[in-house]
Amino acid sequence: MSDSVNRTSSLIPPGGSGDATVLPAQQAKAVVDPTNWPIVAARDSLPPVDPQRLSVPALRQRFADAGDWKPELFGDPIRAKQPGLRDAAVLVPIVMHDHGSTVLLTERTATLSSHAGQVAFPGGRRDPEDPSAASTALREAEEEVGLAREYVEVIGHLPEYLTGTGYRVTPVVALVRPQFTLTLQTFEVAEAFEVPLSFLMDPAHHQVRRMMYSGAERTFYAMPYRPTPVDREYFIWGATAAMLRNLYRFLSA
Repeated sequence: MSDSVNRTSSLIPPGGSGDATVLPAQQAKAVVDPTNWPIVAARDSLPPVDPQRLSVPALRQRFADAGDWKPELFGDPIRAKQPGLRDAAVLVPIVMHDHGSTVLLTERTATLSSHAGQVAFPGGRRDPEDPSAASTALREAEEEVGLAREYVEVIGHLPEYLTGTGYRVTPVVALVRPQFTLTLQTFEVAEAFEVPLSFLMDPAHHQVRRMMYSGAERTFYAMPYRPTPVDREYFIWGATAAMLRNLYRFLSA
């Protein structure tokens, strides 16, 4: 059994998949630092989501009446043409604070064998016993951060996202009552923190960055977040940022 850390819900509390592999510190891969990759576009001219659309009733109604809309990002185009994709799901937990909703995110530990140190939603690979993507997302959230299901109301999902590591990920969107207490699986999750939903749904905070991968140039979204008074930056990027960008497109459609 791994050690656990208790966390209670707040705007910024101190501070993958269930089958993650952990390496000894001296053998762990160096944490990828995407902050060094150049910015292609620092600001987006698109407007933020109307604050009225971010209210809890409006979020419930938007997912109930999803209608036709066009997601912007679908994931790795190379993976889309390859067989053997594995199903996975993540929970997009929107915490319903009186002062404004936030999104609960995690930071993976630096000693994991893959995606070390990255910001992610709670989630992981779908087990054969899971009857749905929502079941996977809820189970993984319980296992990774101890988010009890009694606090969670699933309201819908976003389109599947294909990762470069071969997963077909379903983002499951849920509303969360803020009275929860978290218990982090510290072998996998270094920290849990919350970011205002209004910040993430404002394209002024969406960067496009460029990287070289397997000899080809790739671009990706990043949403750096530096809360006050915490003296550090949470760098949200990659698949997590892409799913949040699709959430922006959905809520603003």
